[in-house]
Amino acid sequence: MELLICAGQALLGPAGQRIKDGAVLIRDDTIVAVGTEPEVLATAAPDVAVLSFPDGTVLPGLIDGHVHLAFDASSDPVGALHASSDTDLLLGMAGRARQLLDSGVTTVRDLGDRHGLAIQLGRAIESGTLPGPRVLAAGMPLTSPGGHCGFLGGEVDGEDAIRDLVRRNASAGAAVVKVMVTGGGLTKSGPPIWATQFSAAELAVVVEEARAAGLPVAAHAHGTDGIAAAVTAGVDTIEHCTWMADGGFDVREDLAIEMAAKGIRVCPAASPNWRRFAERFGTERAKVMFDRYRWLHDHGVGLLAGTDAGVPHAVFDNPVGSLEFFEYLGFSREHVIELTTVSTAEALGIAAETARLAAGYRADVLVVDGDPLTDLDALRQARLVVAGGRPHVPTRVAVRALSAS
Repeated sequence: MELLICAGQALLGPAGQRIKDGAVLIRDDTIVAVGTEPEVLATAAPDVAVLSFPDGTVLPGLIDGHVHLAFDASSDPVGALHASSDTDLLLGMAGRARQLLDSGVTTVRDLGDRHGLAIQLGRAIESGTLPGPRVLAAGMPLTSPGGHCGFLGGEVDGEDAIRDLVRRNASAGAAVVKVMVTGGGLTKSGPPIWATQFSAAELAVVVEEARAAGLPVAAHAHGTDGIAAAVTAGVDTIEHCTWMADGGFDVREDLAIEMAAKGIRVCPAASPNWRRFAERFGTERAKVMFDRYRWLHDHGVGLLAGTDAGVPHAVFDNPVGSLEFFEYLGFSREHVIELTTVSTAEALGIAAETARLAAGYRADVLVVDGDPLTDLDALRQARLVVAGGRPHVPTRVAVRALSAS
C-alpha cells in the first residue's frame, strides 16, 4: 500500500534543504519519492492514500539519543523501579514509548534498563504488536561493584566479567554497549559523580569486546578523569561530559581536540527540565557549564540530541524542551532540526537508513502544524507520525477528533 503525504513545506533533514509544497511517497516501510506535490503524485499508484497538510511541515522523525524507558521521570524513579515487577515495568515502558511516538520521536537509544526489558519492548514494537519508536537498547549497563546504576544488574569486576556481560547483552539483542565510566546522581550510595569507576585499560576491554560484537560504545562520564579514560579507550559517544573534578571543574582543551580527531561525539543529555536545573544551580554558573557544549562544537566535536528521559522530571512527552537547549546555545533552528535527525543518526550509526526524507530511506516521518524554522514550538504540534512505515495519529490529535465528532 502507498501513502502520499503532502505539506506546505518539506524539510529533508540536512540544514538548508527544503521543498515548498513538498510531498513524500511511502510504500510499505520505505520512502520511494520526495519532491513537489505534482512531481511525486505523478509517480504514485492510482489508489494511493493521500493525506494533505497545506499549513504544515513534513520532516524526518525525531531521534532521541539518550533515554531510560525503565525509569518513570518521577521524583524517585529508582524507588519506582524497585517497587515494580518486570511485568509491571514493561507495561510502564510501553506507555512511555507511546508518549515518545506521540511526540514525533521515531527512534530512541535506550541506555540502560533492567533484565534487557527495553530489548524485549523493541522487538514488540518492531513486530507491530505495540506502537512506539524503534528502540536501540543497551540492556544492562556495565558498572563497577556498588557503582552507578548497579541495581540494574550490570556490576562487573575484572576483564573476564566485563567481556562476559558485553557478550550476554549482545546475545540478547543489544544495539549498543553502555558503560558507566563515572558515578552518577541517581545512585546516592555509589561513588561521587566525578569519580572514575573504570581504568582506561578496562575501558579498552569494553571497546574491544563491543567491536567484536559489531556494537558501538556509549560512555556515561561526568568527571574529567573518566572522560579522559573514555577518549583514550576510543568509545563512540560520551554522555553528559560535564568536566567535573573533586571540588570543581577541569575543562581540558587537549581532550576536546582528541575527541574531534577520533570522531567521538558528545550527548549533553539535556533534560527537558534544563531551565529548572539552571535555576537551582545558579543561572550564571549554569551558563558557564552549558556554554561548554558550544565550545566543544566549536572545537569540531559532534553533538547529538538526547533528553535523558526517565530520570527525575525528564519527561517523555517533551523532546522539544531538550531541543530548545541547543537553540539557547545559539544554534539556528534549521541546525537544531539537523541535530535531532541527521547528526544524531550519524552518531548512532544509522544515518544510511533513516533521518532523511529521501528515496530508499526508512519511512520515519513527522508532520507538524506550522513552521519549526520560525518557532521550534511547532514541533510540539505533531499531526501524524510514521515510524517504520506505520502511520500513527498522536493521542492528542485523536482525542480532539473524537471530541469534535
